[in-house]
Amino acid sequence: MANVSVYNMDGQEVGKMDVADSVFAADVKENLVHLAVVQHLAALRQGTQKAKTRGEVSGGGRKPWRQKGTGHARQGSTRAPQWTHGGVVFAPVPRSYKIKMNSKEKKAAIRSALTSKLQSGDMIVVDKIAFDGIKTKNMVKVLGNLKADKAYVVINGNDQNVVLSARNIPTMKLASSGTLSVYDIVKYKKLVLTQDAVKTIEEVFA
Repeated sequence: MANVSVYNMDGQEVGKMDVADSVFAADVKENLVHLAVVQHLAALRQGTQKAKTRGEVSGGGRKPWRQKGTGHARQGSTRAPQWTHGGVVFAPVPRSYKIKMNSKEKKAAIRSALTSKLQSGDMIVVDKIAFDGIKTKNMVKVLGNLKADKAYVVINGNDQNVVLSARNIPTMKLASSGTLSVYDIVKYKKLVLTQDAVKTIEEVFA
């Protein structure tokens, strides 16, 4: 099993922790990580764009002029794309951009992302993150102590003091261990996990 250092909120090393090789030393499958990121970004697209084709715009019930003898090019309808206010060629229509990934692929992508963070030295394990009250500066101080200003912080549960202390910091994102996102693991420079979160992740993704 891989062995990682455990830090407290002051940034001091307070011990060591074994992490499961099945989760944090897995085969890195870059294709699945890429697919998970593309799926996340695709799911953010609304897919509500719409333009009218020549069959949907108004007007054009008859030829604008006769076929021959006018000196103009022949025209069949004012709804044709080359006319002002005509229809759009291959007009976009509402659609879904969702990409399917089965559960095994999603788990493999998470394991790959976690392994990459550990191998690159960008994963930090903290014994706990807990505050007596709601203060943004408390979370800023913890991130500074851990040298993880741009971080994806994963905790176990939903401690409101921690959640509300972190919500106004633009350079970090807080998540629960049950809502891990490959996109966010890849996006942020540092991955900060509490010890409880590590254990939950191992149970879910092993």
